[in-house]
Amino acid sequence: MTGVIEPGEYLEFVWAAYGLTVLGVGGLIAFILAERALASRHLKREEDEADK
Repeated sequence: MTGVIEPGEYLEFVWAAYGLTVLGVGGLIAFILAERALASRHLKREEDEADK
């Protein structure tokens, strides 16, 4: 059973895949937060113009 669980020669590939996944998810989170802030600024500007 231990032969099935041992990563062997694929260990580098697995860690590279994990790293790329973390970078991808982190990038998506950063993009979403930036877009949210931008939308919030646009909404505030529109509300301020509507109040005038």
